[in-house]
Amino acid sequence: MLLENGNIRLRAVEPEDLDRLYSWENNTLLWDVGNTRNPYSRYILKQYIINADKDIYENKQLRLMIVSIPTGETVGTVDLFDFDIHNSRIALGLFVDSAFQGKGYAKESVRLVEEYVFNFLKINQLYCHISENNIPSVRLFEQEQYQKNGILKDWIKTIKGFENIILFQQFKEAYVKKIES
Repeated sequence: MLLENGNIRLRAVEPEDLDRLYSWENNTLLWDVGNTRNPYSRYILKQYIINADKDIYENKQLRLMIVSIPTGETVGTVDLFDFDIHNSRIALGLFVDSAFQGKGYAKESVRLVEEYVFNFLKINQLYCHISENNIPSVRLFEQEQYQKNGILKDWIKTIKGFENIILFQQFKEAYVKKIES
């Protein structure tokens, strides 16, 4: 089944996700990673959930919740955004709650998203920006055979100063070769 394997399911955002999203979006420790500058109200998040029914082609973005099939717990989110149909590319954002990290949820989510983007949406390129200091994420995308195609110097400002960003890209052709091997 698309967006599901034996361990996780990527599903649409539901009204029941409001409290969890409120907690994650307003965790100031995560703001540097997500490029957030201000808190979100429950009202704004509720409106977001209500309008999440729009098609990815209309919104140019899609948020999916990562759910552990064995436990039923929602463990994180996948964001597809900056959808550029003309240039056949889309950006990937990935978040796994700290309580669930190190259990393979991120890797499985990346693989399901690749299948969705390349086989269903028929997009040529999936890309992401990862801080050089985010070693677990850098390793994940290296292990998943994403191409490291550039460094954006002093790209994000954090409490500790400026950080470089690595541009990772996965192309449909490379994805097909990875799956076939």
